[in-house]
Amino acid sequence: MKKFPKNFWWGAATSGPQSEGRFHKKHANVFDYHYQIEPEKFYNQVGPDTASNFYNDYANDLALMSSIGMNSLRTSIQWSRLIDDLELNTVNKDAVSFYNNVIDTMLAKGLTPVMNLHHFDLPVELYDKYGGWESKKVVDLYVGFATKCFELFGDRVKYWTTHNEPMVVVEGEYLFQFHYPNVVDGKKAVQVAYNLNLASAKAIAAFKKLNLTDAQIGTVLNLTPTYAASDKPEDLEAARIAELWNNKMFLEPAIFGHFPAELEALLEKDQVIWETSAEEAEIIKNNTIDFLGVNYYHPNRVKAPDVAPDSVGEWMPDRYYDNFDMPGRRVNLDRGWEIYPEAIYDIALNIKENYGNIPWYVSENGMGVSNEERFKNADGVIQDDYRIDFLTEHLSYLHQGIEAGSNCFGYHMWTPIDCWSWLNAYKNRYGFISNNIHTQEKTIKKSGYWFKAVAERNGLED
Repeated sequence: MKKFPKNFWWGAATSGPQSEGRFHKKHANVFDYHYQIEPEKFYNQVGPDTASNFYNDYANDLALMSSIGMNSLRTSIQWSRLIDDLELNTVNKDAVSFYNNVIDTMLAKGLTPVMNLHHFDLPVELYDKYGGWESKKVVDLYVGFATKCFELFGDRVKYWTTHNEPMVVVEGEYLFQFHYPNVVDGKKAVQVAYNLNLASAKAIAAFKKLNLTDAQIGTVLNLTPTYAASDKPEDLEAARIAELWNNKMFLEPAIFGHFPAELEALLEKDQVIWETSAEEAEIIKNNTIDFLGVNYYHPNRVKAPDVAPDSVGEWMPDRYYDNFDMPGRRVNLDRGWEIYPEAIYDIALNIKENYGNIPWYVSENGMGVSNEERFKNADGVIQDDYRIDFLTEHLSYLHQGIEAGSNCFGYHMWTPIDCWSWLNAYKNRYGFISNNIHTQEKTIKKSGYWFKAVAERNGLED
């Protein structure tokens, strides 16, 4: 038996905008609005209006999660639901009641709540009025929202995270056009990355002032380890810069309180460096995380760029590296992502050796597969052995990392119940529990029963 540490988190992650539905929300977030104006961009034109109906069905949903052995759950509080007046930070009483009920039900079902504050769901009004995360005014409004969350729910929620995958906001909204507003502007992207780091540090400062009993705050980053295509110097240099941009941009400020000097020098050279101040640098320096959440799905393989980085044109970070598809790689063909569980071990060792062995957990890992109905057996249970195999491999490498001394305290799969997934909507399913989006009937998959056995044993069979 591969045993995991005592009190290990066995759970899963979702988010407010992907599970709750838009019921009774006063404000639209950027995805709500994008669906309003361009529904054809979303798979089968399915938007976030209903999602997994968690707003109405949370009690049954949480009971199902508890029944498959989950002892913890990460979700998020929607800024666009909780706050009535976005400038004055007045709260919506119905939203407060909803989140109180969710938290109390989680605790009653033995689920440790992990509450995230920003999961790609900026209120669109703040983009229209201020430019969203381009603006330090929005940073301060976010801190006001975060403070309300700490004050309202901090008596029961002991684990908080400031952002989920902030790099996706940078790349999706400002570089590669897969999140509204679909801007391509490298200098704005760099400023948004800085502002998201500043927002996290300022929220942590607000959290500390409240002196909440036994409470901790962290952030969730999609750490995608960078592997060079070869040992050639030009490929290694491409990997070094890709690592600086994709991982260290958020990891080092969160843990060390400063940006990598090499990254700052590169952005300065390219004349896209962010606007900052000595006061802000002190805030970032003095407000680092207590723990780290790591989302991992696939590796990042790069090679030297085919076109010289000093070519004329719009600044983009990937002018310094090209993606590399390793011949013979295993791939989840539905999602197009390489399956490389060994990277979990590399992440564990990297955190141990280079980041002070900070307490961390796998905050997301999983595989999305389309048309899972084809795998139902005679009893109507989806036989998702591919997911069980995927999780077994990743947990095995995670166990190796823990045995090597990495300070990992949990594992959350994405996601407990099939949820809405941005432009992909419900194309690929990730859950332990299936969701018929027409009837909202929810059924445990084979992987859910498997996970229950793993959680109860606190380990994997050899």
